[in-house]
Amino acid sequence: MSWIILFIAGLLEISWAIGLKYTDGFTKFWPTVGTVFSLVASFLMLGLALKTLPVGTAYAIWVGIGAVGTAILGIYLFGESANVLKLVSLALICAGIAGLKLANT
Repeated sequence: MSWIILFIAGLLEISWAIGLKYTDGFTKFWPTVGTVFSLVASFLMLGLALKTLPVGTAYAIWVGIGAVGTAILGIYLFGESANVLKLVSLALICAGIAGLKLANT
């Protein structure tokens, strides 16, 4: 169950990271509310996952999910570059996430 909670925490990290763009420097009320909600929920769920998972592994996976998801959505939503080096680097992060998960099962 902790791995599922950690995965959801990672998805919420993507949500608040992307949400920051939509807050326009925290000048837009509803995007700011959604971003803050996602941030708090992400941290709470990470904290719950840490009750049974190793902190180094859980934190690295949480950050990795957030980084990869945010980069992919940045490409999709904001037209950020999607060059080969960036995509290969994202694939390497995914491989690292999978490796950390496998090392802790």
